[in-house]
Amino acid sequence: MTAQTDTQGSVTAVYKVSGMSCGHCEGAVSGEISELPGVVSVKAVATTGEVTVVSAAPLDEEAVRAAVDEAGFELVGPA
Repeated sequence: MTAQTDTQGSVTAVYKVSGMSCGHCEGAVSGEISELPGVVSVKAVATTGEVTVVSAAPLDEEAVRAAVDEAGFELVGPA
């Protein structure tokens, strides 16, 4: 995962997720990741398979993996 800290102290990370093919998929992945503690925003893009997550602090990759699994998709790794 490539994590980047911005000027407000939040962390932006981009993950690669396989299996997303539509807006419903994007919503399912975004919804599950949004429930993780500290997550400020999530943007999933089915066409690229990328999920951009902004959080107050770096997230545990296993927690993100579990959230993606719960949505029915697979976390491939960092983008």
